[in-house]
Amino acid sequence: MLSRIKIPQILKDFNLIFEKAGYEAYLVGGAVRDIFLKQKASDWDITTNATPQEVMKLFKLVIPTGIEHGTVTVHFKKHEIEVTTFRTESDYTDGRHPDKIEYAATIDEDLSRRDFTMNAIAINLKNGKITDPFHGRKDIRKKIIRTVGNPHERFMEDGLRPVRALRFASQLNFSIEKQTYLQIFEADIQKKICSISVERFRDEFLKMMKSEKPSIGIKLMEETGILKLFIPEILECRNCIQKDARSFHIFDVMDHNIYSCDGAPKDKPLVRIAAFFHDCGKPQTKTVEAVNGQNVFHFYNHEKKSAETAEKILKELKFSNAQCEYICHLIENHMFKYTPDWSDSAVRRFLVKTGLEYVDDLFDLRLADMYGKYNEPVRLHDSAACKELIEFRERIRKIEQQKNALSVKDLAINGKDLIQNGFEPGKKLGFILHHLLDCVIEDPEMNTREKLLKIAKSFSNS
Repeated sequence: MLSRIKIPQILKDFNLIFEKAGYEAYLVGGAVRDIFLKQKASDWDITTNATPQEVMKLFKLVIPTGIEHGTVTVHFKKHEIEVTTFRTESDYTDGRHPDKIEYAATIDEDLSRRDFTMNAIAINLKNGKITDPFHGRKDIRKKIIRTVGNPHERFMEDGLRPVRALRFASQLNFSIEKQTYLQIFEADIQKKICSISVERFRDEFLKMMKSEKPSIGIKLMEETGILKLFIPEILECRNCIQKDARSFHIFDVMDHNIYSCDGAPKDKPLVRIAAFFHDCGKPQTKTVEAVNGQNVFHFYNHEKKSAETAEKILKELKFSNAQCEYICHLIENHMFKYTPDWSDSAVRRFLVKTGLEYVDDLFDLRLADMYGKYNEPVRLHDSAACKELIEFRERIRKIEQQKNALSVKDLAINGKDLIQNGFEPGKKLGFILHHLLDCVIEDPEMNTREKLLKIAKSFSNS
């Protein structure tokens, strides 16, 4: 087993400043875990025996991002590096932040306070020597998530840790060690989890959506009861059966939503969240019709109910207004039905309704919906529906290239032009402009100043 790691030059330069001042510095956290997983480290977290005040004296630009918890962010050679002083902690009254922080004397003491063994490994920036007192490398090789020490104590210290365990399981495709996992079900641990802020849960939920397969973490959240604590409404989808004689679906609504997340692009977490909620209105809109002696299920207008339910949940989880609006717009429009006999003006009207800026994500959501029907990749040329999607997207691209007017601001005239030509200011101007847009959508060649003025005068006199 390796005892030393090669240190990147930038971190050698960073450490030299600590070394010259007589301090130690270690690379810790996710970057170390990524090294042993043979993945590229995205962020660098450093721990040191220098206090935050001492670190602030060593570097020119230091932001006291969490100085009350011993953490500052150092700007060094175009990098932001989080630096935390060795510390020990005790008594987490609020289930998240320690009531008392004491600086530790050694790296081993600091590592003993961390959550999981895979996160309790340090690399000395001076010589690359590895410190691994809790056998984290062994657990990484075995793909196991295990708490540092007693899992009950670790989880009672910090209510976010059980949620992080599930997120790591999804993100890394690791299993959770049996005793660690069983503790999440304990009543006092559930109460501690419930004490964390919705913002902290939301952040972990977002990170989970960036996993290769979010379904792993979501199913673990449902099994452990964490989903019920923060998103209870979604559980109405469990056992809402949608499989009928038409064979449109094989899963209930819950599993369909979950697997749809896997089918959305990994680099688009908001689309994945839209996939998770896209059919959540089905339990409220379900109806049953008897056809030839068999039950057929309908979910008329479920997309609108899904968008309403999603908006309520997302606001409770403190997503931004812009994020809520974007996600819910995708959900409300995901049931579009294109057929090859659409005219070009019908395609343009679709773009006006949905917004050109939403098109790519809306198509990704539709493909995710298809993925979620059978929990397998969508082969674009295997079905008529997929072939129609390809054709539809090509027609939209052609219209994009033509740069047709798709909003009032794209018209050859505006409200000011109308006023200068004798139209009175007021609400009626808006009606006239939208009528002109309808005309131009129907026939793009009408988008000239002369033609639009003539139409406007005719409309105003009618």
